Amino acid sequence: MSIQRICIREVDTAVPHESVYLAAERMLQRAVGCLVVVDDANRPIGILTDRDLVQRVMAKGLSPTDTFVQDVMTHGLKTIGEDGTIEAALTLMRSGRFRRVPIVDQNSELVGLVTLDDVLMLLAKDFAQIGRLLEEETPRCVVTA
Repeated sequence: MSIQRICIREVDTAVPHESVYLAAERMLQRAVGCLVVVDDANRPIGILTDRDLVQRVMAKGLSPTDTFVQDVMTHGLKTIGEDGTIEAALTLMRSGRFRRVPIVDQNSELVGLVTLDDVLMLLAKDFAQIGRLLEEETPRCVVTA
């Protein structure tokens, strides 16, 4: 099944040289748990999560206005091509133990984001449909006395 079926196309981003305060403010305003960090060509180079902010800034007593995204973001970001499958994204998430994978085009530019929550919601909908089908199609035994 194509990753395009469930990926988010409007991805919230950050740039490496902005303060984590501005990034956190954007996360709050947009009600998101992460920002994909992009370079000048809109290629993903890292990810900043709410967990990164807690563990790498707040818990260490760093100043949010004096700390830059590039200093606390998660590096070594894995991506998947927009023609990839949901199964490939899940395999990537499982192997890297992360919940989000940026989607890139043939030029490695950011075009979307898929999250484990997106996949779980798709599966939940599919299972609900299967359950309804089973209820409708399962023969009912009628016992008479």
